[in-house]
Amino acid sequence: MINKNSKNPEQFIEFIIDVDEPIYTTGVIQRLLDIPIWVIKQLDNEGVVSPPRKLVGSSRLYSKRELKKLAHCWVYMNEKGVNIKGLKVILEIEAKND
Repeated sequence: MINKNSKNPEQFIEFIIDVDEPIYTTGVIQRLLDIPIWVIKQLDNEGVVSPPRKLVGSSRLYSKRELKKLAHCWVYMNEKGVNIKGLKVILEIEAKND
């Protein structure tokens, strides 16, 4: 959306989006985090990050909060070699310490 009140017609309006607003598709998450789609789906299937679906069979949309959690999980998995079972234990411990 172009800001018509701006002196520069090419300037875009900045939108404030709540951290829990579901806006990112799996494909966008994959590109932003450079994380394989199968990993995102597996984390979803295991309940690590599971955004709700509005309709059966529809795409899942992830929020900024879930994007951050996926990035956090991917560091453990990709850089530290932690599997999903170990990741779930780590996340439980982190949740208890918060």
